[in-house]
Amino acid sequence: MAPLGAAKVGLFGAAGAAGDAGYFGGGGWGRQSTVDKFAFPGDSRSTLGTGLSAACWRLAAMANSGTAGYFGGGDTGSVVDTVDKFAFPGDSRSTLGTGLSAACRNLAGMANSGTAGYFGGGDDSSSSVDTVDKFAFSDDSRTTLGTGLSAARTGPAAMANSGTAGYFGGGAEASNVDTVDKFAFPGDSRSTLGTGLSAARSVLAAMANSGTAGYFGGGDTGWPNRVDTVDKFAFSDDSRTTLGTGLTAGVYGPIGMANSGTAGYFGGGLDSAPAYVTTVDKFAFSDDSRTTLGAGLSSARGLGGGMANSGSL
Repeated sequence: MAPLGAAKVGLFGAAGAAGDAGYFGGGGWGRQSTVDKFAFPGDSRSTLGTGLSAACWRLAAMANSGTAGYFGGGDTGSVVDTVDKFAFPGDSRSTLGTGLSAACRNLAGMANSGTAGYFGGGDDSSSSVDTVDKFAFSDDSRTTLGTGLSAARTGPAAMANSGTAGYFGGGAEASNVDTVDKFAFPGDSRSTLGTGLSAARSVLAAMANSGTAGYFGGGDTGWPNRVDTVDKFAFSDDSRTTLGTGLTAGVYGPIGMANSGTAGYFGGGLDSAPAYVTTVDKFAFSDDSRTTLGAGLSSARGLGGGMANSGSL
């Protein structure tokens, strides 16, 4: 998610136009194919008539705003390499002929919108991977970056400052990590931020206000220590702050997406009961204040994928 340049960054940044809709797909203990759609700016929820091509959890998502969104990988009873594509605005689904380079679950997705999307990290059910697959939006062709994550890890989260860089944060190697890897667009060179997450955690979610800041929320710091923490990274210098108001509850496996320029959303997850929740928390980008949507997810679930059509190119 060619670089956007100044004109396109304006579409997605703080001064940008409102987007169209955000999507939460898959997830849940029982594995679901459900895709819930939240229309911006009113946040009304509908459920797509056509869901994922198979009931799945532990998947990831990313989007080429104005064109299509993609759900990749996950576990349908076995680990898969499937990538489903939903064309905007009609939401028709197709499945890419070329999926991930290998079957993978617990991975993360982000995109340089207008150019390419990336799926990285996760595990193949036996070991964690550092792989980052890149899908060119011009033709959905896949390449695998020569430089993957700085270490193999499962359960990271990812977000992007479109036109500039994408970030993969957290996850677990032998134990949870606070690492945040940054991939500079368009060359995809990798660096690791000097300041990582405020605590080592995995199975978290992320979303971004492109041009301004990215957010990592929820996860666990060591089972069953679920957290409500939301860390914010300013894109001007990658400095980190932690929001005074976090999620409404600590959750493992939440799902994130954003209407860039307006608000970001964290939905679902497994709370400390433990039980899956339908809760969707909304953070206004103007001041990072949090509200909770009256209409949450259509069913309680987590460990799904989230993406958004955040304005048309």
